[in-house]
Amino acid sequence: MMKILSRYIQIIVLLITVAIAIFLWEKFKNFNPFIIKDVQTTHHMVLKEMTLLGKLELSNFAFRDVVEQELVRDYLPNPKAILIVQGEAIGCIDLTKITADDIATKDDTLVVHLPDPELCSYRIDHSKSKIYDTEYAFMNEQSLMNEAYTRAEAKIKQSALEMGILDQTKKNAELVLKPLLENVSGKKVVLQYRMKATLERLK
Repeated sequence: MMKILSRYIQIIVLLITVAIAIFLWEKFKNFNPFIIKDVQTTHHMVLKEMTLLGKLELSNFAFRDVVEQELVRDYLPNPKAILIVQGEAIGCIDLTKITADDIATKDDTLVVHLPDPELCSYRIDHSKSKIYDTEYAFMNEQSLMNEAYTRAEAKIKQSALEMGILDQTKKNAELVLKPLLENVSGKKVVLQYRMKATLERLK
């Protein structure tokens, strides 16, 4: 009787062992500690490339203006001058402001958060500007010219901003910067701007 009971216990233990073995096999048969589940890449090359580019000039607005300048005096005739002024305004993006936190990778896409475009420079091209006419300017010609050029330069800045040079700089970034980064990274590139990207994350 004891032998039969012992035999039953051995069979039960064996069955339990087999059941546990089957359970463990089914649960861990696909387990492989060497399987790579994800690939994370830090694109230092992209960041370095952008830093090397520095302030990337992306738009150039050329201006031609006829400036009439007059110095008002109490008694003597007012000195007057008419100038034909040419100049330019340049829109750019300062890529040196980009940090590693501004670059993110998702699958086959590289997302780059750019700083806002800037009006990098605006100036009078004195080699292409000239005095068209003057009146009573023989004693005040230098101050008359200096004031006229100063006002003309300020007008170039104002006009460039009003005419949308910053928006044009963004559009040109898509045409110029995006293909460059796609070539460097080998990924599809999405350009965003920091303010817009911040709002998207808050949603």
